[in-house]
Amino acid sequence: MKTLRLKCMMTALTIALTVAPRLAAQVQTIVPPVIPGAKPVMVEHIKVHGTALEGNLEGDAVDRDVIVFLPPGYQKDKHRRYPVVYALHGFFIGAAQWTGEIHVPQTIEGAFAQGAKEMIVVLPDSKTIYNGSMYSSSPTTGDFEKFIFHDVVGYIDAHYRTIPNRESRGLVGHSMGGYGASRIGMKHPDVFGALYIMSPCCLSPMGGGGPGPADKMKEMAIANEKIIAGLKSPSDAPAALPGFGIAQLATAAAWAPDPKNPPLYLDLPTKNGVPVPEVQAKFAANSPLAFVDQYIGNLKQYHAISMDVGDQDGLRIDAGKLHDVFDKYGIVNSFEIYSGTHTSAVADRFQNHVMPFFSKNLCFEASCK
Repeated sequence: MKTLRLKCMMTALTIALTVAPRLAAQVQTIVPPVIPGAKPVMVEHIKVHGTALEGNLEGDAVDRDVIVFLPPGYQKDKHRRYPVVYALHGFFIGAAQWTGEIHVPQTIEGAFAQGAKEMIVVLPDSKTIYNGSMYSSSPTTGDFEKFIFHDVVGYIDAHYRTIPNRESRGLVGHSMGGYGASRIGMKHPDVFGALYIMSPCCLSPMGGGGPGPADKMKEMAIANEKIIAGLKSPSDAPAALPGFGIAQLATAAAWAPDPKNPPLYLDLPTKNGVPVPEVQAKFAANSPLAFVDQYIGNLKQYHAISMDVGDQDGLRIDAGKLHDVFDKYGIVNSFEIYSGTHTSAVADRFQNHVMPFFSKNLCFEASCK
């Protein structure tokens, strides 16, 4: 019974206490030095209507902020078309904050100045009222998975001079965005041709021993359930569950939606501190390490896959497991554990690893097939 209690506590509380701090990326990062002579890119702030988000039960915005970075040559040669990299942000932040973490446009400009081929970079905003969509498909949050691979990609192809085929589209994400890149990447190789996964969160099923004694964890779970039961609407949640505490609602809304359970329209994985097996099964079903075996054929369609994580980041364990799965099935991929924490090197990685990766592995010719 004690083992069972330890197992149940993880989902209700450790999501907030253990996983969520790794989802967020709100600390200072090491900024690469400015490259002398780097040419400026053009930055456009646009809105993209999310058809896939219409009718979401949380009441989150359907028209989403998207930041587009156009390469230096975009305005000079009006006939040239470019590949596109879609970059997904982490939990607790949106696209605007993501620009600060990876220090764009400076790092994009630096990458071009150091020899990366010119491409368009797109940062879509997927922050919700609970601070993160998990890039999943849910009637509660809306279908953010489809919003990325269909709505945003379709809009960019229709409004910019892109090379509109999979070989010329790259997908990258960090933390929750790394989860999104894993999830969307596995399911949609028809849309993207190269995949870069940075410090991905939430790869394993969210079960197992929580931090602290089982009885204490049960008390905390019950306390949180009472707070959540007192909420009158999703908009009340941020004040009632400040900081990372709201992560349990973000994951439940994404992975255990319940259209018949107002006002939050979700099911928690515990009740009275005891696990609800049916709900925990839904959480597990959304874990890439649980479903990766279903998408091996899809993953083998990618021209290139890369993954990295800091040596001081607890997420390196699960990232290593995903890499091992890729190797087991003969999926060509690269995996690097670099010196750093969850966020300390993300800007450097974006300039000196992510951008060169896509420069090498995307197709830059309009005749790509």
